[in-house]
Amino acid sequence: MRADTRDVEAPRDLVQRLIAGERRALAQAITVLEAGGPACSPLIAALKPHLSGISVIGITGPPGAGKSTLVNALLKRWRRQDLRIAVIAVDPSSPISGGAILGDRIRMDAAIDDDGIFVRSLGSAGHLGGLSPAAVRIIDAFDAAGFDLVLLETVGTGQNEIDIAAVSNVAVVIAAPGLGDGIQAMKSGLLEIADVLVVNKADRPDARRTAEQLAAAVSLRAGIGR
Repeated sequence: MRADTRDVEAPRDLVQRLIAGERRALAQAITVLEAGGPACSPLIAALKPHLSGISVIGITGPPGAGKSTLVNALLKRWRRQDLRIAVIAVDPSSPISGGAILGDRIRMDAAIDDDGIFVRSLGSAGHLGGLSPAAVRIIDAFDAAGFDLVLLETVGTGQNEIDIAAVSNVAVVIAAPGLGDGIQAMKSGLLEIADVLVVNKADRPDARRTAEQLAAAVSLRAGIGR
């Protein structure tokens, strides 16, 4: 469902408030960028002079691999280094409202009462690449607001989630033991775009086997590419 953007303040004024550190202004800007429509293009233009090229780390992988849990751990670690982190968590769209179901956000307790972290959940709106089409525009808002990093977490639907490679500086693909044919499915999509492969839930007894399967799949891909 589109937000009503008819009464949005002048884009330059909104951007100035955003740059000054007003979280409410940032939230308002993100709402406009997510909704699209006539108010979106002027805001994008107002943001452009303030962009510095923020680093984006993409987090993707099969459902149940622990993407949100890893994001939460990364937030805690990087906040100890006093980095300001933005999170875009793409969740399945609600069949009723069309908005994000917010399942990923529940696991991010590091963001509670921490002004150095800003989490925004987006509905996937049925997009098959794992990202919301608005995600790229929202990254610009975080860039202008002075955040150090953006963590971009995909919805978690499987091997089609390759859009993240075009958006992120580093694509992290997560696997976990006990996901059945998850590694086989990843071979034809996610493994090709991974900069970093992570075996999560490493306390499980078959974690080493999962790591070996991933290593073998990567070696096979490297051999084919020669």
